[in-house]
Amino acid sequence: MREAVITLHGLWMTGLEMSVLRSRLQQQGYAVYPFHYPSVRRSPRENAQTLRRFVEDIDAEVVHFVAHSLGGIVVLHLFDLFPLQRPGRAVFLGTPLNGSQAARHVAHWPLIGRFILGASLVGGLQGSVPTWHAGRELGMVSGIGNSIGIGHLFGGPLPQPHDGTVAFRETQAPYVSSYLEVHSGHFGLLFRKEIAESIGGFLREGTF
Repeated sequence: MREAVITLHGLWMTGLEMSVLRSRLQQQGYAVYPFHYPSVRRSPRENAQTLRRFVEDIDAEVVHFVAHSLGGIVVLHLFDLFPLQRPGRAVFLGTPLNGSQAARHVAHWPLIGRFILGASLVGGLQGSVPTWHAGRELGMVSGIGNSIGIGHLFGGPLPQPHDGTVAFRETQAPYVSSYLEVHSGHFGLLFRKEIAESIGGFLREGTF
């Protein structure tokens, strides 16, 4: 059975930063497809509609999703809009399911706050994201290293524990079936070999 993994990057990113993770997933036998989307210019819901067309073009019986940060919210919108998808599982890395305190703080900066975050706030980083309607396992990798990061620097003190950008409690939701807590910063989640191995294991077994 052919299994594909679609990877989604986070805010302001291009997907190149997920190259190491994609390579490690390929080494585990998955066909990996990066999905790039305009994270500031279009809302997560709008990007989910483009994601649907991207998914439809993939030749595989099973389609998994591995999404970093804001990318996880795009996947939530995909299944909210189009719940009938091929079998598969999903893993989110540091996705603020409850919105981002740091983003809400930056959004209130005079003149430039909403400009630099753009449409990512709507149904995304500001909160009010859909719940998980996929009827399949969803794993969350959460950084608890209390690292210095964009959110910590620009969003004010974050509730502990956090990964420097997203607080652990912002990644929590009752529909997440399994959590993996790691001592890592927000972007470090993409580069740790043991995390990539755990993601592959979750895609196979449905648990960490």
